Amino acid sequence: MRVGLLTREYPPDVYGGAGVHVEFLARELRALVDLEVHCWGEPTAAERAAGVVRHRPWPALDSANDALRTFSVDLSVTAALQGRELLHSHTWYANLAGHLGKLLYGVPHVMTAHSLEPLRPWKAEQLGGGYALSSWAERTAIEAADAVIAVSGAMREDILGCYPALDPDRVHVVHNGIDTSLYRPDHGTDALTRAGVDPDRPYVLFVGRITRQKGVPHLLRAVRGIDPSAQVVLCAGAPDTPEIDREFRELYDELSRVREGVHWIPQMLPRPDVIQLLTHAAVFVCPSVYEPLGIVNLEAMACGTPVVASRVGGIPEVVEDGRTGVLVPLDGGDEAFERGLAQALDRVLGDPEAARRMGEAGRRRAVEEFGWDAVARRTARLYEEIVGKA
Repeated sequence: MRVGLLTREYPPDVYGGAGVHVEFLARELRALVDLEVHCWGEPTAAERAAGVVRHRPWPALDSANDALRTFSVDLSVTAALQGRELLHSHTWYANLAGHLGKLLYGVPHVMTAHSLEPLRPWKAEQLGGGYALSSWAERTAIEAADAVIAVSGAMREDILGCYPALDPDRVHVVHNGIDTSLYRPDHGTDALTRAGVDPDRPYVLFVGRITRQKGVPHLLRAVRGIDPSAQVVLCAGAPDTPEIDREFRELYDELSRVREGVHWIPQMLPRPDVIQLLTHAAVFVCPSVYEPLGIVNLEAMACGTPVVASRVGGIPEVVEDGRTGVLVPLDGGDEAFERGLAQALDRVLGDPEAARRMGEAGRRRAVEEFGWDAVARRTARLYEEIVGKA
């Protein structure tokens, strides 16, 4: 089967969970289907020969709204899809290309929903009027898709809640995965040394983008009063807007004034460095206010690290409360949530033996239940089912 996989992010340009998902799904799918990846970036002959086709926004739109620039990429992708028997798009950045390809070439379109525009109203702060365009693109594609993949059971409920016109039988749950041969404990300390982190002191670790969705401001307020012996390490970059960047910097400066051992790493680190930081963390924290699944929690668990995370979206399908980590309710208001985060972090920091057991249980769960090979097989079976109906 000739499949076109459509995405914005693809290595080496991966900055979020959707990009991680596509990277590893594509790797496993190549053994199962004839795969061609269409993504953003500068085209190269070598990649084209390897089945990776990159597309750029039209130069005439260099100063235009980001949503318009995205649509120009979608048109370029659509024009290059002739000969594919099935299209599989990821995120609104590529959904429109999948929908247009379905119409133009008469082939099925499968889309994976990693998040939903109606549940991310803060994107209007980033895209302005482009948020209306991104929302239109997602709605148009999702309601017409032959199949929609939800990355968690909670995400499936969100999809049907946001798009009631969608036939529930077309929405399938295929969880995100993790490569546990890649994400595994690394007990070296050179990455910590480069980051200025003291390997002999426990630390709380956050890895993620500076966005409203990831709840970073909540975290910066929550850790002010946690165990003073713990360091706080923030691998946080790629702010969505100047406003959230400014807010983050102000909160970071305030935090640095009231406690020692606060480390901010704004650049995107190589994966081996991230794995080492995950391995040595006393606890990984995920304070997201919206999270369809949260691959980063799986990455921490695969490295044998306990997780403190918000009880939202698909996170409870990954992190088992009391067994692989601690879940904190988001309801009750910001102050209650931040207080709950602080208490959960102190609970894990204060009981190293329980933390060790949680880390070991998390590693077992990641290995046994979230392998990418199984994810790819389930996805390929869905392709066959959809093409068989077409």
